[in-house]
Amino acid sequence: MRASSQLLDKKALVKLGDDLWQPMEQLALAALDTGDTDTAFVRKKQSSFSANVFPDSPRILVLSGILLESTKGPDIALEYYRSLIKDDAVNAAAWKRIVSVLRDLGKIEAAAKELCEYLDTFYNDVEAWIELSSIYASCNRYSASLQSLSHVLLLAPQNPFYFQQFAETAYTANDIPLAFKNFVLVTEMVDRDSDVTVRTKPEGISARAWWGVKLTAQQLLNDPSSATSMSSTPLPKQKHLRALDALATERVLASYPTGVPGREFVLQRLGKR
Repeated sequence: MRASSQLLDKKALVKLGDDLWQPMEQLALAALDTGDTDTAFVRKKQSSFSANVFPDSPRILVLSGILLESTKGPDIALEYYRSLIKDDAVNAAAWKRIVSVLRDLGKIEAAAKELCEYLDTFYNDVEAWIELSSIYASCNRYSASLQSLSHVLLLAPQNPFYFQQFAETAYTANDIPLAFKNFVLVTEMVDRDSDVTVRTKPEGISARAWWGVKLTAQQLLNDPSSATSMSSTPLPKQKHLRALDALATERVLASYPTGVPGREFVLQRLGKR
């Protein structure tokens, strides 16, 4: 951060024109993260000059609020953010800061309520739906968390990471059939070509998804009571379930070839030792 501050102090950077304001804003936020309110105040003040070009810039207004959070406390900051929304009901950044402050204060119900109201206006905000899902999950309200994530899947159906998060949340909620279905879907999204899948080593989200398939398939095969689904998700036929269980075992083992740390644990977990 010190190097960034020194670089921004050089007069030569004035040549950047309006492109200078974004790194100035980022430096102010970094200073606040480290508790350096003096630097943050200076950078915020410098950034405020951009208001001459962009009158009533929401980013400058919200930056002032974040500085208030650090210097005056959350209650003063909340009043400030609410005044911004009163003047501009579609100030999304101010609304999100209210949610963040409320959550930091431990006022989870108030944060969830505020975020729900926000999403009534800004339905297409994927990050806000994910945040709402996280809030519900922190309260062990996994059904509500899944409902929030279902909106994410509607808004971003091409993103396998969101389906992975949905599957893991369903697993935590003990809806094993729903979790199994979505873990399989993630493997299909990531590994489109089945021939390539067999030859390559699953990594990243692919390996994680195959682990999910293995865990849920095992549970469904060994514990009939786990087939109960609060979402009424149907199960595949037993022969298909066993086939997917066997494929998941092969894929998980491929992720941990001989000599790789953790392979012995994986073999024990899969019943191969």
